[in-house]
Amino acid sequence: MRGNAVVVGVGESTYYNRGGATESEFQLACIAIRNAVADAGLSIGDVNGFVSYMERNEPVRLSAALGTGDLDFTAQTFGGGGNGAGAAVTIADAAITARYADCVVVFRSLAQGQFHRYGQAGRAHRSRGAGAFTVPYGLSTPAQICAMQTMRYMHDHGVTQDSLAEVVLASYAHAQRNPRAIRYGTSLTREEYHASRWIAEPLHLYDCCPENDGAAAMVLTTPERARDLRKPPVAIVAGAHGVEHRDGVAGFGEDNFPTAHHRHVGRTLWARAGVRPSDMKVAQFYENFTGPVLMAIAEMGFCAPEELNDFVADGNIQWPNGRLPINTSGGNLGEAYIHGFGNLIEAVRQVRGESTCQVDGVELSLSVSGPGYAPGSAVMFGKA
Repeated sequence: MRGNAVVVGVGESTYYNRGGATESEFQLACIAIRNAVADAGLSIGDVNGFVSYMERNEPVRLSAALGTGDLDFTAQTFGGGGNGAGAAVTIADAAITARYADCVVVFRSLAQGQFHRYGQAGRAHRSRGAGAFTVPYGLSTPAQICAMQTMRYMHDHGVTQDSLAEVVLASYAHAQRNPRAIRYGTSLTREEYHASRWIAEPLHLYDCCPENDGAAAMVLTTPERARDLRKPPVAIVAGAHGVEHRDGVAGFGEDNFPTAHHRHVGRTLWARAGVRPSDMKVAQFYENFTGPVLMAIAEMGFCAPEELNDFVADGNIQWPNGRLPINTSGGNLGEAYIHGFGNLIEAVRQVRGESTCQVDGVELSLSVSGPGYAPGSAVMFGKA
């Protein structure tokens, strides 16, 4: 797998607050895809594959509207959230490695102003399937479910409220350097964080991702084709997608509750990549809520759960002086919530040397997708 597929282009639409987009969700997807293809120095006619997750905008319509070549491959992941972001990249990598296609776009578009809001229960959450174990008891939104997981984890391992705050403060600090970010120009203090209202204890307002409109995309191709393109290619070093047995089952019935569903992903990723967590200089952790970020840091092997307070304290996860800067574009909390796709793009930009919070000497760059929902996924990018 290592280096058989490379990223050659990344692109986004403008990011908007929910309801602020002047384009439809479909148009946002087209804009992001065109920008990614242009960044690669390719033409739309070169594209012959699409992969996404939780996506409403189908490849057939996109292909017709954009004017791609014939399609040779399309796919989507299973799962109900940003946990599918890394998995979508690994599916595209598999397609290119197997030569089912040689120019695949991975993308995600999201217009919560046009469609339903993920932060509200609404009619979409009914008492069936997994919801039968939660909705009758009032747990009908992702914030409530993640709050239950986080509260138990904090109790079990002595994790403090200030450690949740550290994730928020890092994302907001990094967003101040990123003009694309929704929170650009809007700083946040620790005092403001603690004074903000509860959404579902222990999650304050700022522990929860915003609701945004926008789209993002990346282009993958073969190393041979990448040699003649505009920018140096970024290799997919390794990927992992899955869960331990019974992880993610309904009603908090996992054998290892509470979990971010990334223990198996972490073990698999490091084995495939042939490196260790200590080899990473930068990482992007999907943060729909802050609690699962801390859980994923531990489950991916960066520290023990009881070491989390020290691991994230005193600017240790902030650029430029932290031991492991995370979410260096601002992440979901500070840049934009496009179901975690911006974290993938930021991981690529770190390898390219194009981040607005560029870490020195990056050879490997990690993106961990969707902790808190299963199946989990993660991708490691590196120099080609």
